[in-house]
Amino acid sequence: MRPSFLPRLVNGPFEDPGLFISMAQSRRAILFDLGDLSALSPGDILKISHVFVSHTHMDHFIGFDQLLRLLLGRDKTVVLFGPKGFLGNVAGKLGAYTWNLVHNYNEGLIITAVEIQEELRLTQRFACRHGFKPSVVEVTEQASSTLLDEPGLQIKVAQLDHQIPSLAFAIQERFHVNILKPALEELDLKAGPWLNRFKELLFRQADPATEIKAPLNGVSGSHRTFTLKQLSDRISRITAGQKVAYVADAVYNRTNVDKIVSLAKSADRLYIEAAFSEAERHMAESKWHLTAQQAGLLAHKANVGEVTIFHHSPRYRGREAQLKRETEKAFRGL
Repeated sequence: MRPSFLPRLVNGPFEDPGLFISMAQSRRAILFDLGDLSALSPGDILKISHVFVSHTHMDHFIGFDQLLRLLLGRDKTVVLFGPKGFLGNVAGKLGAYTWNLVHNYNEGLIITAVEIQEELRLTQRFACRHGFKPSVVEVTEQASSTLLDEPGLQIKVAQLDHQIPSLAFAIQERFHVNILKPALEELDLKAGPWLNRFKELLFRQADPATEIKAPLNGVSGSHRTFTLKQLSDRISRITAGQKVAYVADAVYNRTNVDKIVSLAKSADRLYIEAAFSEAERHMAESKWHLTAQQAGLLAHKANVGEVTIFHHSPRYRGREAQLKRETEKAFRGL
């Protein structure tokens, strides 16, 4: 099964946090946290549609300027989510620059910022063509933990305690559509973009009688018409969807543990901070971070498939293997 989500840490475990998730077979990506983005190519950054910021400490938000600079002058809307105070953080970033020349751009970037509070969601738009002047704030209820709800995926949030609100996220594919290549060959059908529409119809639970024109191999423009159900029965196999969770900057306490375990439950992979060794738990607690052992224990409790740790304190340079061993031992329940 080829995964739908292709996650990778933007930087090494001692550098700024950030998880880049590219969507297979589409020119789209999402980003968890906005640390230094120098390791991403311009092509990677241009694919980003949504950014989910845990909190706005410098190492989690300094990449905003890099994102802005590359997207400026393009016809694109990018949506950013962040914790309490986030609208002010975004407005402050944009307000630091002079925008008297933006009328020269033919295309107009729009930044939509969404601030997540316990029971409210505050939304504000900043349009390049208007010098990024903030729109009126829209206030809606934060009725559930779901931040993004699309036919093919959901992104959920948990609000953690890092002495300030810090958000953790999980992206979940509703289900996975596996295309059976032997079946395509048997029907003499040509693989191509039409398969994305086929999958989209399945995700949207479209009428099974919906007709789809599938291109045939050989003569250009030739096709065969199927119903959605006919194609689904013949060329696809539905399996459980992929899930990836991301946790950065939170102290180990009962409330955080419960929230993290619930958010990451049965994830294929959990990306989680491990700032300190268990031997220096007192330091982790004083700085409101997790130890490597605690990261492994959380992964174990959540029954995830794999765990990847990051965001190590610089004091452990040259001792990364020690932190990995502590995490792995706790994760395996040893």
